[in-house]
Amino acid sequence: MASVVLDRLVSQLEKLPGIGPRSAERIAFYLLRESTEQACELAEAIRDLKLKLRHCSVCFNLTDEDPCTICQSPKRDHSVICVVEQPKDLAIVEATGVYNGVYHILLGRLSPMEGIGPEQLTIDRLVERIKVGDIKEVIMATNPTLEGDGTAMYVGEIVSGLGVKVTRLARGLAIGSQLEYTSKATLADAISERKKL
Repeated sequence: MASVVLDRLVSQLEKLPGIGPRSAERIAFYLLRESTEQACELAEAIRDLKLKLRHCSVCFNLTDEDPCTICQSPKRDHSVICVVEQPKDLAIVEATGVYNGVYHILLGRLSPMEGIGPEQLTIDRLVERIKVGDIKEVIMATNPTLEGDGTAMYVGEIVSGLGVKVTRLARGLAIGSQLEYTSKATLADAISERKKL
């Protein structure tokens, strides 16, 4: 391209996940056509994301106020903590509209191959919350992967030692799925997690 400024923007956009050179170029030209006000609003939103967003001191959710609105809410059941790996997992659970407790974000999962051990996660802070709070149940909502299951088992053992009920999200068949296309592992989970009709 002829412009150093445009080249710089395309180069930065290409660093985003899922954005290749052609997509980066299209986005750059789209922004060029937009009003200065709209482009500056986008730039300011990105700037605010990096400067104003931080982790909640209680649950480690991303927030621009501390503690976050979920931890502050008197309408939430503070005796139940749902443990997730990342803030995006909290957003997915919240989107269901059926959970009314509070959260704890581990900021990862145990992965010895990647050098991630308990000390890299927020497990100690979860233990502190349980010791000082009136916690009745901890729901392990880590991802159903080898690392997620290992993390759930590790955290579950620690937490159950504190006299708290520990549960794990049920697994099984997705609504609308067919048995012939279901993996053995998913079907095995569905059988073991079956409920009475």
